[in-house]
Amino acid sequence: MSDETPPESLIPYDEIVQDALRAVVGRVLGEVEQSGGLPGEHHFYITFKTRAPGVSIPKHLLERFPDEMTIVIQHRFWDLKVEEDDFIVGLSFGGVPATVDVPFAAVAQFHDPAVEFALTFHANADEAPGEEHEQAENDAPEAAATPEAKDDGSNVVSVDFTRKK
Repeated sequence: MSDETPPESLIPYDEIVQDALRAVVGRVLGEVEQSGGLPGEHHFYITFKTRAPGVSIPKHLLERFPDEMTIVIQHRFWDLKVEEDDFIVGLSFGGVPATVDVPFAAVAQFHDPAVEFALTFHANADEAPGEEHEQAENDAPEAAATPEAKDDGSNVVSVDFTRKK
């Protein structure tokens, strides 16, 4: 075993992988936009940093969730628009309709419980870990049945990069 530290990479592998995985979120949402709805039992929990550059949410939500919040894309959403760098969707919060605009760079987690697929992003090692937060805040369906989650985590991809300084 060598005590030598491997040299710092001049290729930003961590950023490349983060961008590629965030493109998965964009592609999935783009397919929902193109088809006009979610297939089968699929639905998404998307957690994002509320103060990230480009995020646009109503002021009362930003005050309530100063760091991050989770939204659900399931039954009650409309006008989903997916662009190269962000997505825009209409949701209801406490019965009040609102539009949220979320850049993919602000997404911290993406989860599809119907198939137990999840992505977790840790874009910056200097960033403090996410605070515990309440479940999704947009209005849930009237009679939402949540399938039991598997604990094996076999479809969960967590990417955590540390930069050496």
